[in-house]
Amino acid sequence: MSESKTVEIRVKRFDPDTKQFTVKSYRLEVDRFTTVLSALIAIKEKQDQTLSIRYSCRMGICGSCGMVVNGKPRLACETNILKECGDTVEVEPMLGHPVLRDLVCDFDDFFAKHKSVKPWLIRRDRAEKFRAEKEYVQTSKQLDEYLPFTYCIKCGLCVDACPVSNLNPGFKGPQALSQAYRYIADSRDEGAKARLEALDTFEGVWGCEFLGACSRVCPKGVDPALAIQLLKMRVINPPRDDTH
Repeated sequence: MSESKTVEIRVKRFDPDTKQFTVKSYRLEVDRFTTVLSALIAIKEKQDQTLSIRYSCRMGICGSCGMVVNGKPRLACETNILKECGDTVEVEPMLGHPVLRDLVCDFDDFFAKHKSVKPWLIRRDRAEKFRAEKEYVQTSKQLDEYLPFTYCIKCGLCVDACPVSNLNPGFKGPQALSQAYRYIADSRDEGAKARLEALDTFEGVWGCEFLGACSRVCPKGVDPALAIQLLKMRVINPPRDDTH
């Protein structure tokens, strides 16, 4: 038989009509398999259907269930209550993004910043890009240059943890900047120079104060803080042209 116990789950809820936050407590029996997300789903199904949450895959891939659990930005689906939370679980929305209702945040600005760094391969020859007659061959060393930064699932936890993003809404943020580096470091890309010129600002790479909170909360082990420092080095010593 699996171990089970009753825990208190305190949810910080946001009412868009009154613009006010309130904390509501629920009691729920959990076992060694219960995650914060499964607990919230159980609360919504059996105790309070008005609770608003966002989720999809339930297995740490989609990034939809990002929230703050006991003071730390986390994926609710990967946070085991008995192992990581104790008898009391405090859940609140990420405040690095506008809150829509309860635990659901607005990601329009987040994705706009992601799109602004052109997170795709840029090739000078557009015909060759869309109708390539052969593969873009890479060595294992060239792959290693950018592969660690490809695992981003766009959960937004790094932005929520970043003090600069929370104080300066114009800052590109660790997610967008790390993905800019992901493509700049890709040997197949030819848009490094244009990206670096666009990010050579205080709302780009120079806004980062290198506190490292973004890297500590990433559920996939991506290191946005490192990517931003590597971007700074590229800005200082840019490529002579758009090739690698």
